[in-house]
Amino acid sequence: MSSPTPPKKEISSEVRTVIAFVLMGLILVATPYAYRMFGISTGSAPAATLAAKSAVPSKSSTPLAAGTPMTTSAPSASDNSAPAGAPPADAITASAEEDQAVDTTRYHVVFSNRGAVVKSWTLKDYKDSIGKPLELVNGPGIAKTAYPFSFYFRGNAPADLNKLLWVAHPLPGGLGIRFDYSDGKTVASKTFAFQRDGYLVQYSDDVTSNGAGVPHMAEWRGGFGDMAVQNASGQQATIRYDSEKNKLVRDAAKTAKNGPANADGEFSFAGIDDQYFAAAFLPPPSTAISTTTFDDIVPSTYNNSDQPYPGVAVGGGARNQFAVYIGPKEVNMLHSVNPRLDGIVDWGWFGVIAKPLFLVLHWMNDNFVHNYGWSIVLLTFVINTALLPIKLANFKSMRKMQALQPDMTAINNKYKGISMSDPRAANKQQEMMDLYKQHGVNPMGGCIPMLIQLPFLYAFYKVLAVTIEMRHASWLWVGDLSQPEHFGIHFLPLIMIASSFLMTKMTPVPATGGDPAQQKMMQFMPLMYGVFFWSMSSGLVLYWTTSNLVQIAQQFFFNKTAAPVEARALAKKVIQKDGRKRA
Repeated sequence: MSSPTPPKKEISSEVRTVIAFVLMGLILVATPYAYRMFGISTGSAPAATLAAKSAVPSKSSTPLAAGTPMTTSAPSASDNSAPAGAPPADAITASAEEDQAVDTTRYHVVFSNRGAVVKSWTLKDYKDSIGKPLELVNGPGIAKTAYPFSFYFRGNAPADLNKLLWVAHPLPGGLGIRFDYSDGKTVASKTFAFQRDGYLVQYSDDVTSNGAGVPHMAEWRGGFGDMAVQNASGQQATIRYDSEKNKLVRDAAKTAKNGPANADGEFSFAGIDDQYFAAAFLPPPSTAISTTTFDDIVPSTYNNSDQPYPGVAVGGGARNQFAVYIGPKEVNMLHSVNPRLDGIVDWGWFGVIAKPLFLVLHWMNDNFVHNYGWSIVLLTFVINTALLPIKLANFKSMRKMQALQPDMTAINNKYKGISMSDPRAANKQQEMMDLYKQHGVNPMGGCIPMLIQLPFLYAFYKVLAVTIEMRHASWLWVGDLSQPEHFGIHFLPLIMIASSFLMTKMTPVPATGGDPAQQKMMQFMPLMYGVFFWSMSSGLVLYWTTSNLVQIAQQFFFNKTAAPVEARALAKKVIQKDGRKRA
């Protein structure tokens, strides 16, 4: 019986957003330029030190000194050595399936002795969409794949260790658990040692068969992290930091669409992440490890339809030891574990703007308004105020265009009715350009303020998409600034459309075009913005709406107080020029 055809994979939200920004920019630039070319006037969690506690070693692992982080002094994570010709081991197996729980200030983790796997891994400090501690394990997904920390063998497995009953031994103090299994031929163990207050876990395992080491890996399959976010499957990826190339590599599920995709090398860390959380396995320095990416077609807690979720396996040795970070992608916390680990937070193409933007936003929230929504409003006001000199120059250019309107109308009437393919159309364009040049008018000046804002728009998008601080940040009626409004009617986009219409009405006639056809086109733009922003994060819509309101205030002030000196002077020159022609 043939297997069902996997569902067609959608373009990721990141790619769709970038395409939308590019198209938006092209429309903003090309439309006014085209009109002007053809003679129509237009203008336009606190940082914490996460030093790892000592791991409780397995019988076949080398002990660590107390307080020594495995990331800096642990034995090799891929040790294939094993004593040759060892005598058969005694059988070690449990008589019944049972669960064991480990609680720290950060975690509640439930283990099963069937396979020595994780059944549940919840973060106490972070809530899901209904206010319960966030579950990182996707229950519907593991029903089709395997529980986290199951074993994966690239070759033949010596036994079905993921289905057998292991013997569980809680560690002293209740901060960990050790599992052992033996059938006399195959011997295996796993150890999990937790910090009382931290997101770093010491993990070790080993497998031998007839005394010889068996290479294996630990898996996290069937989905990871917060399944309630938009496009949850598209937000997830397997990750690894290539030490030789000094580069973070992210693989989506489609990387393994033709079967498991292997990547082996010297990696600073490897694992899996989603929009806001990560599970990263950190081996000792200068250690070669193996990774495998899977394409798991599974449902989720919030979506019953099968979607492609990436899965990962990390290890490669007969003995594996890792410090495992499982927690939020909070920059300072990640950096304290490993300076390269904060590279998991992807700031995108405009990271040079996005990261400082977040730092300022975070500072405003901590020191002044204590609300990220109002911090966005305040920062938007600051950005628009900083851009005011450019906008003033643009306002003056609009007034010059307004004074040139009679001459532009005359040129349009002179070439009225000619098609774009007519050779005389080039003459029309040249006369327009000569007119602009003669009076020092930049026909593209109206687009400059908008184009300058596009990098800030994308930067805000990235800040809202990748920073854990913005997750579930509320503002007035908005419950989560990082997500679209949950009401059937999205009020912020509607306010944004209304403010865009008002701004268009307040703009001087040349900026919206003297031609009725162009005015209709410009009036359509707010609706296009509404469609574009309707399903975007509420924080991004709040930024754009606030920017509209600030610009409306600036335009009102300029229209009421700025004397059109340049326009009167230019009009006088035009009249004098016309008088000389008549003479």
